[in-house]
Amino acid sequence: MDTHTITIDTGGTRGTFDLTGEVTAFVAGKGDGLVSVFVPHATAGIAIIETGAGSDADLMDVIDAILPRRDDRYRHRHGSEGHGADHLLPALVSPSVTIPVIDGRPALGTWQSLLLVDPNADNPSRTVRLSFIAG
Repeated sequence: MDTHTITIDTGGTRGTFDLTGEVTAFVAGKGDGLVSVFVPHATAGIAIIETGAGSDADLMDVIDAILPRRDDRYRHRHGSEGHGADHLLPALVSPSVTIPVIDGRPALGTWQSLLLVDPNADNPSRTVRLSFIAG
C-alpha cells in the first residue's frame, strides 16, 4: 500500500474544501487500483458531490438544518457554541471514501469532486490520509 498525508489549511473556516486535485496527483501514474481518502478527525468527513454549481454551499446548509449549531442542546459542549453538532457529522458524512482508480486516474463521474467537509471552525487545518492499493 502506498500512503501519503496532506494538510488542508481551512483557516478556521467552516465549509467544504476540494481535494480532487490532490487525490488526482497522488494516483497519477499508479495504474489500476483503489484509493482511500480518510480524514482522521472526529468532526469532519469526506463527500463526493458536484461543486461549482452551489451544491457545496447547499451541503453545508443541509448539515446546519439537520444539526443546528446555535444552541446548547448537545451534551458534548467543549469548543465553540454548538460544537456538539460537529461531533455528529461523521454519522452523516463518512470520514472516508474509497474510489476506483483506472489508468492512474480517479474514476469519478463527470461532475463529481472529492470534498473535505468541515463544519468545525475551531481547527485551522486538517490532515487527510490518501492510501492507494494496486489491483
